Amino acid sequence: MKKYIIYIGLIAIGLLVGKFMFSNSASTERQGQETIVEHWTCSMHPEIDLLEFGACPKCGMDLIPAATGEEGLEVNQFKMTKNAMALANVQTFVVGTVGESQEEVSGSLRLSGKIQENSKTSAMQTAHFGGRIERLYFKMEGEVVKRGALIATVYSPELVTAQNELLEAIKIKELQPELYKAVRNKLKNWKISENQVQQIERTQKVITNFNMYANVSGVITKILAQEGNHVKEGTPLFMISNLNSVWAVFDVYEQDITNLKKGQHLVIQSNAYPNEKIESKIDFIDPVLNSKTRTITVRATLNNKNKKLKPGMLLYSFVIVKDAKNTESTTIVEVPKTAVLWTGKRSVVYVKPDKENSVFELREVELGQSLNDMYQIVSGLENGEEIVVNGTFTVDAVAQLQGKMSMMNNKETEKQKKDVSGGIEKIEVAPKFKKQLSAVVDAYFKLKDAFVATNVEQVIKKANQVLKKVSLVQMSELKKPEAHTVWMSASKSIKENLKNISKEKNIEKQRHYFITVSNEVLKLSSIFGTSKTVYVQFCPMANDNSGAQWLSAEEKIMNPYFGDKMLHCGSVEEVINNNKNTASSYKCPMDCEHGKTYNKPGSCPVCKMDLKLLHSD
Repeated sequence: MKKYIIYIGLIAIGLLVGKFMFSNSASTERQGQETIVEHWTCSMHPEIDLLEFGACPKCGMDLIPAATGEEGLEVNQFKMTKNAMALANVQTFVVGTVGESQEEVSGSLRLSGKIQENSKTSAMQTAHFGGRIERLYFKMEGEVVKRGALIATVYSPELVTAQNELLEAIKIKELQPELYKAVRNKLKNWKISENQVQQIERTQKVITNFNMYANVSGVITKILAQEGNHVKEGTPLFMISNLNSVWAVFDVYEQDITNLKKGQHLVIQSNAYPNEKIESKIDFIDPVLNSKTRTITVRATLNNKNKKLKPGMLLYSFVIVKDAKNTESTTIVEVPKTAVLWTGKRSVVYVKPDKENSVFELREVELGQSLNDMYQIVSGLENGEEIVVNGTFTVDAVAQLQGKMSMMNNKETEKQKKDVSGGIEKIEVAPKFKKQLSAVVDAYFKLKDAFVATNVEQVIKKANQVLKKVSLVQMSELKKPEAHTVWMSASKSIKENLKNISKEKNIEKQRHYFITVSNEVLKLSSIFGTSKTVYVQFCPMANDNSGAQWLSAEEKIMNPYFGDKMLHCGSVEEVINNNKNTASSYKCPMDCEHGKTYNKPGSCPVCKMDLKLLHSD
C-alpha cells in the first residue's frame, strides 16, 4: 500500500512540474506572438497605417499588409529580400566606374562615346548592269564579303541584246573588226569576264542569267536589295565596311571644348574589354556644335585588324589635360538613363547606401546634359555611390507600399497647397453679384459631375453652360477697383480654359484645363463668397502626382480627375461658408482621440490621417 502511495505522489509531482513548464512555454509563445502586430496600408495611399484589415478610408481600395520596420534603418530607407531582388532582376551600378580595373587619371577629362565604322574605308557595292535579281547570295547584315565573291545572279534583257549583237558581229568581224571590238568592249564594261565572253563566242549561245561578283571586301552593314528586285546599272546592293580600322567617336560638352586639340593623347577603355586600354590620338574635332545636345564630336582612328572592336560598342576615354586651366570637368558624374525616374518636376534615383545589405533609399538629383545612354548629374550623387540601374520601377513600387519616399509619394511637398486667393483678403460685394457668381459655381458643379462620369460629350456641354453663366456676370456691380482687377483676371482665365475644354475630345486633356478652371473658381469663391457652402477637395495623385483641387457642393469625395478609376480618392481640405455664424467640425476617421473634434481641417496628431469633415452648423 505504501508503495502505491509513493507512485501516486511521484505522478502528481510530475504533473505539477509539467504544467508549470508548459504553461511558461505557452506564455512565452503567446508573448512572442503578441509582439507581432500586423499593420495594413493602401497601395495608393501609403501614409495609411491601420491595425485592422478593411477598405482604405480615402479611396475605398482593399488594404494590403504593410512591411514591418527594420532596426537600424533611416526614416526613408527600406529593405528588399534577395528573392524579391532576383525576381525583379534588380541590378546596380557604381557611379563613376566603367570596368573593375578602371582608374581615373589625375588631371584628365573623362569622355563617353561609341565605336563607329570608318566611313573612309566603307564602300557601296552596286549593280554592274541592269536586270532582275534572280538570286542573292548574301542576305544578312554582318556577313563577310571578299573581293571577287559571287554576290548575285541577274536576268538582264540588256545583256541578252548585247550578246545577240556580239554573235552577229562575229560573222562580219573580218569585214568590220572595229564593230566587233566595240561590241566586245561593251560587255566587258558591264564587268563580264573574258572567260564568259569567250564562252559565248565558242558556244554561239546566249546566256540569260549572268553572275555578278563583288568588287570590294569587308563586312555587310546594310542590305539595300532583295531577290526579285529590278535594278539599274549603278543601283546600290550592299553597304560594305572594312573593319580593319574603326572610329572612336566621343561627344564632348561645350564647357570642355577648350581642353581639346588635334593630336592630343587618349586612353580608351570599353565595356566589352574593361581590363584593356587602347592608346590613340585625336585626329578630328567637329567644327560645328550640336545645338540640341550642346556637344561637339571628337574622333580617333583605331587599328582593328583582330576585329575585337564592334560598331556600337560603348567607350570611355581620358584625355590628358594637365595644362588646362579648367579642371572642374574631372568631377562630372554620369549615370545610365535607366537609373533615373523622371516625374516632370523632379528626377530621382535609388541609392544603395550599404553595399553589403539590400537596403535602398530615394535620392533626388539634378540632371545636366543628356549624352547617348547617360545623364550628367549636376548634384545629388557622387562618384563611388551605388545606384539601381535595372528594376528601378519595382524598387520604387516597394518604397510606395512601405510608405517611404518614392517617385509618387513626395511627403515633403505633396501636401503643400497653393494660396489660390493670391494673398488677397475677402472683398465685400453686392448681393446681386454674389448671386450671379453663385450661378457660375452651380454650373461648375455640373461640369465637375460630368468629369466624374468621364463623359466627354457632357463635359463639352457643361463647359459651354459655365461659359454662358460667366458671360452673364455684370462686372458693373463691383464697386471697388481691386474687385474689378480680381474678376477680370479670373474670368479671362476661366473663359480661355473652358473654350479649350469645349474644343478638346480627349478627356485627360480636358481634365488638364479643368485644373485651372477649378483654381480660378475657388479664388473667386474665397474672395467674394457665394450664397451657399462650398467644399474644397484635394487629390494628391492628380496632375501627374503634383496634386489638384476642385470644388464640390457636397462633402462626399467624387474625384473628377480619375472618375471611376479612383472615385473616392481625395479629402476635404476646406469649407467655404459665408455665414459668419456657421462653424465646421472635423474628426479623425479612426477616432484616435475618442470623440475629439477640431474646428479646421488638418491631420490627426496620433495617426497623421487627414481629418474628416463632420458637419456645418
